[in-house]
Amino acid sequence: MAKKEEIIRRLRESVISCDEKGVKDAALAVIEEGVDPVEAIERGLSEGIRKVGEKFDKLEVFLTDLMMAAEAMKTGMNILLPKIPEEKMLRRGKVVIGTVKGDIHDIGKNITAALLTASGFDVYDLGVDVPISKFVEEAEKNEADIIALSALMTSTMSGQKDVISYLQESGKREKYIVMVGGGPANKEWAEEIGADAYAETAKGGADTALRLLNAKRGK
Repeated sequence: MAKKEEIIRRLRESVISCDEKGVKDAALAVIEEGVDPVEAIERGLSEGIRKVGEKFDKLEVFLTDLMMAAEAMKTGMNILLPKIPEEKMLRRGKVVIGTVKGDIHDIGKNITAALLTASGFDVYDLGVDVPISKFVEEAEKNEADIIALSALMTSTMSGQKDVISYLQESGKREKYIVMVGGGPANKEWAEEIGADAYAETAKGGADTALRLLNAKRGK
């Protein structure tokens, strides 16, 4: 028991300290010592990245710290996720995320994707400069619950509106929760284009996604 708790603590602290090697070593120890990988992810990796997200929201750490912590967490996820039996996988929902057409910025999107993964979502990251139809095609193919649209430039914000218009025109708008984010976006913009929510921060995005999905499911 003491050994398990120490390994989980190492996972959590290594994410918080952005120590990618520490995360890798602790994740391998999870496997070697027979620790439940689900518990290791939930209490180690996920809790660690959530704490970094909270620190970022309070301006206690910099964006680079959050990025490095997300990369460290991803290293641990890559090791532990394949070790989880299918029936034990925590699946809160599915999110298709990407940066809209014409925009090649991905820092905020990548961090949001990491936090969504840490919150138990299956995340399908489409990358940057994603065509309008691609969001819908991938959401359909993967039976997604949420489409998350990132735009980091004022000139590409219209791409978020275009995806929602495409959904409406194809009769699929009600199938998906649509969230928007990025530097120039705000709550008023989200309301104007008919999005379901705007998230100012990556952590806020993950929390909002879970809240909206639970509300849609009547929980």
